[in-house]
Amino acid sequence: MITMKTRTTLLLSGALLTFAINAQAADDNQLLGGTINGKLNFTSDYVFRGESETLDGDIPAVQGTLSWNHNEGWYAGVFSSNIKFADPNLEIVTAPFVGKAGEFGNSGFTYDVMLFSYLYPGASYSNYTELWLKVGKQFGSANLQLEVTPTLDDWFGVDGWQGVNYALHPSYHFTNGVKMSGSVGYQDLSGEGAEGWGHWNLGLSKEFYGLSFDVRYHGSTVNNDHKVYGTQTEIFDDRFVVSISKSF
Repeated sequence: MITMKTRTTLLLSGALLTFAINAQAADDNQLLGGTINGKLNFTSDYVFRGESETLDGDIPAVQGTLSWNHNEGWYAGVFSSNIKFADPNLEIVTAPFVGKAGEFGNSGFTYDVMLFSYLYPGASYSNYTELWLKVGKQFGSANLQLEVTPTLDDWFGVDGWQGVNYALHPSYHFTNGVKMSGSVGYQDLSGEGAEGWGHWNLGLSKEFYGLSFDVRYHGSTVNNDHKVYGTQTEIFDDRFVVSISKSF
């Protein structure tokens, strides 16, 4: 059954899509020296650091992103998706973000610094913010990025819990347009009763007729002895995820 909050997410995604199409069709889609961009994504499951955000893939996810990007590397926007957890109040995540990306001189090493807030309408007790820090380097057709992402307040709203995600993100572009990408990382958690976990994914993506198709396999180290998720570790089961997206 589609709930009111899920309908709200669908409406928001549609609004993002409409706004992005209008911006793309306009002769001048500039705003404060930057451009407006949009993305709509349909996915069989919303997996984040090895964890299914839709209660073990119980429902598919519709996701929308609206962003502003400046040629000097500044950007800002908002991401939204339907979600599903054991807590019935957690049905939507709306995530505003702001950041700066660029290169260290002419070294070929890139950086990306972003503030990303997870906001849960109807469940504000779970809100939290992370600082995403990435450094990358292009090696011909290959790219490698290092991510260190600490929380700036209580992780997922749990009093006294702090987290840092460490991850490597390799990718490779083949001459036929296929991109192979993945990540391997560890979500560290500290605090009373907290326990981190390892996570990884590997997938292939390619564009056809203006649509981007992605097939990806996700895995984690979480088992039924995990301190945090011991009663619901099925949301960390290994799984294939298929996604179709359109950017504007």
